[in-house]
Amino acid sequence: MNKQTIKNAIDILKNDGFIAFGERTIVHVKFKKNQKRMKDLKKSNFKDILFINGCPIDYCERYRVIHKMEELNAFGITSDEVTPEMLSEDLIKYYSGFIIYRTPWSEHMDNFVRLAKKENKVVFYDIDDLVFDLKYTKSIKELETFSKEQLELYNDGVVKYGKMMDCCDYSITTTKVIAEEMKKHVKDVCIDKNIASLSMQKYSEMAINEVKKEEDKVVIGYASGSITHNADFELIASSLYKILDKYQNVYLKLIGVLNIPEELKKYGNRIIVTPFVNYKKLPSILRSLDINLAPLENTFFNTAKSSIKWMEAALVKVPTIASNVGNFHDCITDGVDGILCKDNEWYEKLEQLVLDLKYRNILGENAYRTVYSKYTSVTSGKIVADFIKNKLNKKVCFIIPSANISGGIMVATKHAIMLKNIGVDVTMLNTDRDTKDIDKLYDGNEFVNVVSMIDSKFLGKIDVLVATMYFTIFNALEYHNCKKIKYLVQNREDGFYKPDNYEILVANSSYYIDNVEYLTISKWCKDWLESDFDRKVQYAPNGIDLNKFPFKKRTFTGKIKILIEGDPNSHYKNVDESFKITNQLDSNKFEIVFLSYNAKPKKWYKYDKFYNKIDHNEVYKIYQECDILLKSSLLESFSYPPLEMMATGGLNVLVKNDGNIEYLEDEKNCLFYKQGDIEDAIKKINLLINNEKVRNKLIEEGLKTAKSRSWDNIRKDILKLYE
Repeated sequence: MNKQTIKNAIDILKNDGFIAFGERTIVHVKFKKNQKRMKDLKKSNFKDILFINGCPIDYCERYRVIHKMEELNAFGITSDEVTPEMLSEDLIKYYSGFIIYRTPWSEHMDNFVRLAKKENKVVFYDIDDLVFDLKYTKSIKELETFSKEQLELYNDGVVKYGKMMDCCDYSITTTKVIAEEMKKHVKDVCIDKNIASLSMQKYSEMAINEVKKEEDKVVIGYASGSITHNADFELIASSLYKILDKYQNVYLKLIGVLNIPEELKKYGNRIIVTPFVNYKKLPSILRSLDINLAPLENTFFNTAKSSIKWMEAALVKVPTIASNVGNFHDCITDGVDGILCKDNEWYEKLEQLVLDLKYRNILGENAYRTVYSKYTSVTSGKIVADFIKNKLNKKVCFIIPSANISGGIMVATKHAIMLKNIGVDVTMLNTDRDTKDIDKLYDGNEFVNVVSMIDSKFLGKIDVLVATMYFTIFNALEYHNCKKIKYLVQNREDGFYKPDNYEILVANSSYYIDNVEYLTISKWCKDWLESDFDRKVQYAPNGIDLNKFPFKKRTFTGKIKILIEGDPNSHYKNVDESFKITNQLDSNKFEIVFLSYNAKPKKWYKYDKFYNKIDHNEVYKIYQECDILLKSSLLESFSYPPLEMMATGGLNVLVKNDGNIEYLEDEKNCLFYKQGDIEDAIKKINLLINNEKVRNKLIEEGLKTAKSRSWDNIRKDILKLYE
């Protein structure tokens, strides 16, 4: 058991007694037993906010976590709750922000917050008392009753609350006094007052209908909540004694934990003691009152407290007489929906309420209406919901067909990482069952998180949802909770299929959708989208990371190594034609290297080396190993391999297609051969081997082309696509 757990236990015992401690311990034990099940559940939820609740006390959790979740839900923000012990790094990618409630600093929490911020998540700290700095708590009289060990634990918690707050971006609290002090720790603070939940409203309405008052009695109630309110009770004790002495029909009901003064015992059965009860039973007890007392000692610490006592009584139409201190002053309109008292006014104003039933009823009705107009999830939640929405970073999600490496996936990943580097909250959403366990995609240096759409329930807000292959646009269109849908078109995918395949129609239809913004990294894609489908298209050039494809000088001596790259099962890659060419070459003069990321070679292919499922960070070594790239593709979105080969100092013999003519020019930085003409291809290969002048020109121009396509040179154009 850690120090904070011990401190929490001491607090409950000291403040609420052994019965409450026992009840809450049972609840907490059940909660702990279900941690694994709850953790699995939370990991499958893609939502907006995760509450991290560091306080096991029931009413604290209710008001600052459960009720807040209800407020946010009323204004379209989804959320979950966990304890600090349940946190793991894996949870970070499922949420846009985190609200940490009354959780002390620890290495575990510090590390979690640091990692969350690195992923451009926003972290809020919520606390509802001035218990985050010793300069506020040293004036609390009750601390004088603590043992040395208890005081050390308490002070350690206070210091760590403040330290945890300092780790966060923003804060949320209950009153303006706390907010002003919090501003010394964080960038901005939201005042989100304690409100009545739907459940509280339900049980309060039941109490109004079911509880019958005795007309010949006036019951004054004091709900202490905890022993720390003894000093507050002393403020009104003498006034209460006068009232009890003067009016025999007045009864005093004490609710919760209180050291009952000896002076009260003489009133016998007119003093009614009710132990601590849960929130479902409290409305019936409060409804039995005629007057609710809310005295508060005027200390700086107390000016920060919220007005829960007034609100809970107002829900059952019982008027409250309260100290004119702090939040009571802010929320009660004196003489309208409650009574405010200076320390010397208690007897006079209390007597007025005892004598005037009509006045009590008017105050109770008005307070009831005030609560429903200002203190419920639907009437108050917009403030905190807007605060959170405005503070969260822009969220962009890319829907990808698979988490396997491919040219298109690498482009989307690079774009995502560029966005991440400027502070955008970015996630890749994977639609593929076979790769659903891959949780990150790398561009070689950095990563972006991947969430499986197979295993996750998606309820979170997305600012920009980006489809990256034709069928992913239909996934995007099904998601209702996004502001903008964009479609990153990297190829004309209806050309991937043979004429009898229905997918041709599906792919074609994806280019003719209204209310979708079309993006591309290929000029030829922009042209046909605009001419054939009347789409308005944003274009940014594609690029290369030159650090990952470093130059290596070739000697062109010994066996000439020819690289063939592509998937032999994709007819438009036309890999068969490349092997028809190399199969005719002299094996004594040439060495054939085949690279296919996912597919296997066909039996008739002749090759010396085969590379399969290569880590993208290792691909450059294969390019550097080879002298010439032979590529016969008929259809490419943007043909990366020739650019990568040029960057490493190699040469290209290629079939001209729409995906490579954007940056390739025959006899300047490459050699094109006529598709299907095997002899022409062999002729171009021999030209490169035999003519050093041609080789040097192509290598020099190829390097210039590669440098012009560096990501650093086109970053601004790419980022504009996602505005």
